[in-house]
Amino acid sequence: MTTLDTAAPITTSAAAKNRSLNRGDYKTLGLSALGGTLEFYDFVVFVFFANVIGSLFFPAEMPEWMRQLQTLGIFAAGYLARPIGGILIAHFGDILGRKKMFTLSVFLMAVPTLVIGLLPTYASIGIAAPILLLLMRVMQGAAIGGEMPGAWVFVAEHAPKKRYGFAIGALTSGITGGIFLGSIIGVWLNSTYSQEEVHDWAWRIPFILGGVFGLVSVYLRKFLHETPIFQEMQARKAVDRELPIKTILRDHREASIVVALMTWVLSTAIVVVILFTPAYLQKVFHIAPAMALKANAVATVTLTIGCVFWGWLSDKIGTRLAMIIGWGGMTVTAYLFYLNLPGTEASLVCTYATVGFFVGAISLLPVVGVRAFPPEVRFTGLSFSYNMAYAVFGGLTPMLVSVWQQVDVMAPAHYVAAMGVLGVAMGFWPLACNGWQAKKA
Repeated sequence: MTTLDTAAPITTSAAAKNRSLNRGDYKTLGLSALGGTLEFYDFVVFVFFANVIGSLFFPAEMPEWMRQLQTLGIFAAGYLARPIGGILIAHFGDILGRKKMFTLSVFLMAVPTLVIGLLPTYASIGIAAPILLLLMRVMQGAAIGGEMPGAWVFVAEHAPKKRYGFAIGALTSGITGGIFLGSIIGVWLNSTYSQEEVHDWAWRIPFILGGVFGLVSVYLRKFLHETPIFQEMQARKAVDRELPIKTILRDHREASIVVALMTWVLSTAIVVVILFTPAYLQKVFHIAPAMALKANAVATVTLTIGCVFWGWLSDKIGTRLAMIIGWGGMTVTAYLFYLNLPGTEASLVCTYATVGFFVGAISLLPVVGVRAFPPEVRFTGLSFSYNMAYAVFGGLTPMLVSVWQQVDVMAPAHYVAAMGVLGVAMGFWPLACNGWQAKKA
């Protein structure tokens, strides 16, 4: 029996824990993943058009390196806002219910995304343009801070125990599908329109589409049902009346550290390999934008597949072995990819796809993170530790790697590989494998 089998139960009855996924589970998974796809697309599409946005929202006379740094700073602001939104949304999710906050987070993402697509540029309104852009990114960050932990908790509390890893992996694949959608839109725009057209007006298309479809996903989430775990807590009045964050800081510091360290691994894998690398390929190795985004799109497909695979594998062989194989493989394939740049078109796509598949091991974070806290404070615990860590590591990583690569072109490879080693080491942490256990009387 694997360590996963001894973890704290996620669903309520023995029959529920051992059943297979049913039609209702697939409906929950599908609607949750679709909303997550659209919301994460709204959040990350910014980075695919960072160069264009930088040229439009900052003075033309500003040095290129300063413009890039300012643009990355606005991108980072979204991450820095995540803890505030995450803690607030999770707090009410632990008290009022998972579903209400799960729906609210999508609405809070869709509106600022639509606004970004309609914003006047620096040439029209001067310094107000980057200030408004910054405000919209902060609102997006607050929304995504509640979305991902909320989605993981929502699905985990619906899923049967023996399909727990698969369900979370499938949901995470839907969320990462938002990155794929952003890549596809980027490839399409750069292939359909000239660089002048993209610069003049076409860059607005992905933001307007994201905002509109995000509002559609708000409507779709009305068809979801509250989780059995939260309904049970309400029935026996077990919803924590103490501030959930207070309980987390007093009683669950170890779980918070586990999730924070695993978030460092996840944020590095996503930000560096998936979000940062297309611009890196263009600037450092002079690979054409369409080619860089094409390779990125393929890598995002394998990432999406990998999320499901590593979640499924954790059900089959246990969390520890899945972490060792998944993140160990990420370390090896990161060097395989970056050391072979620029390479041929075929080798670029192939090696990028390979490392992308192992980056899919990020789905092991929610597998571990949801289990690490008791149900009464689960949403808050996961959201607080995940978002605080992501604010620091996700927000600062692009600037850190940008500076580091000035002295070592292989900086992305070294950083990703180091995080892979940390991920492997986390597999030997008992709490990461066993989950929270109620103390025996």
